[in-house]
Amino acid sequence: QVQLVESGGGLVQAGGSLRLSCAASGRTFSGYARAWFRQAPGEERAFVAATSWGGGSTYYADSVKGRFTISRDNAKNTVSLQMNSLKPEDTAVYFCAAGRVPRSSAGSYDYWGQGTQVTVSS
Repeated sequence: QVQLVESGGGLVQAGGSLRLSCAASGRTFSGYARAWFRQAPGEERAFVAATSWGGGSTYYADSVKGRFTISRDNAKNTVSLQMNSLKPEDTAVYFCAAGRVPRSSAGSYDYWGQGTQVTVSS
C-alpha cells in the first residue's frame, strides 16, 4: 500500500518558522516529481511548491516565493518544506503529493498524503 505521510505541522506565531516533512512508503518515487499543496477552510486546494525528481528544478507559488523552500532526499524517499516568515494567511492544511511532472495543477498528481494542519497566529 502506497502511503504519503506528512508531519511537522502545528501552531506558530506570525514571523515564525515550521518545517514540514513527507515520508513515502509502499514504493519508491523514482522519476516522480514531489509537491506541496495547501487548503484553507472554504477554499480550493492550492499549489505551494514542487520539485523535479533530481531536485534541480523547483517551482513556487508567488505567495510563498522567497519564504518557503522545498527539498527532497531521494535516498530516504522524503520531501520537506521549510517555511519561514510565516503569515496568518499561510494557515491551511498542507498536503504532499507525487506525480510524473512538477506542475502546479493538483490534477497532475497521482498520490496524496492526508495532510497536516499549519496554523499561524497574528
